[in-house]
Amino acid sequence: MKKIIFILFCMLLGSNLTASVYAQKLDSEIEYNDPDKPTSMGIIIYSNDVETVWNALRLANYSQEWGNAVTVYLLGKGVEVEGLMETNKDIKEQMQMFLDQNGTVLGCQTCFKNRNQNSKICKVACIQDLYETAKKNKVVLTF
Repeated sequence: MKKIIFILFCMLLGSNLTASVYAQKLDSEIEYNDPDKPTSMGIIIYSNDVETVWNALRLANYSQEWGNAVTVYLLGKGVEVEGLMETNKDIKEQMQMFLDQNGTVLGCQTCFKNRNQNSKICKVACIQDLYETAKKNKVVLTF
């Protein structure tokens, strides 16, 4: 009986040590966002909610300040950003800051057509550009 308990104890202790060593190995392999190693970020805005758009643009500007390459893609209701810029000074300020830092803004051609709108601030893009935005960037966020 003591022998069985001792064997079970050793197995339990061994599995905990193995799990701990494995967890440390995985943790050391994770590449954290190092400010000295800029990344690329794609931000897809498909909302026309003022607060949501404002926060997405704030994040885009913050990311650019850390040296990251940022592409903003306006999709669906997101193409209405230009109208929001006319009525909301905070969004206009954030968008202007993003553009002044050489940020890239792409907008869905079909979405503009569906709203009978033209864009003054972004390059009109297609589904292939959306695909490339999602594929080429290390981080992709949607708002």
